[in-house]
Amino acid sequence: MMQPKQMNALALAYMGDVVYEMAVRRRLLEKGLTRPNDLHRGAVRYVNARAQASVVTFWLETDVLTEEEQAVVRRGKNAKSGSVPKRVDVHTYRYSTAFEALIGYIYLTERRDRLEELIKQAFERLEAESTETT
Repeated sequence: MMQPKQMNALALAYMGDVVYEMAVRRRLLEKGLTRPNDLHRGAVRYVNARAQASVVTFWLETDVLTEEEQAVVRRGKNAKSGSVPKRVDVHTYRYSTAFEALIGYIYLTERRDRLEELIKQAFERLEAESTETT
């Protein structure tokens, strides 16, 4: 049986990446986007290291997360992946990994309501940020 509390943070992030990606794709389709180019450009707003790091940092600063969730975020942030993408600094990449680890952890602990709540908050935060900058 899988025990998310015992899992490697990078394994949690691996799961969180796909769970979040699916939620983003659903969000874009719900917004009426159908053309591949529009879908891709739309997805990049949500699924990039800077956006994910911004959301998890906001959650930490505003005490949105429980102590258990904060511990998962710390594990994700401290996980050593071995490589960092060229366009992102290490700090941002680590917080992005922390975001994905948290999403993966909540998914694997089968807390669907909490998962939906956090993903909704992430979308609202990123959509608010994008309207502020445009």
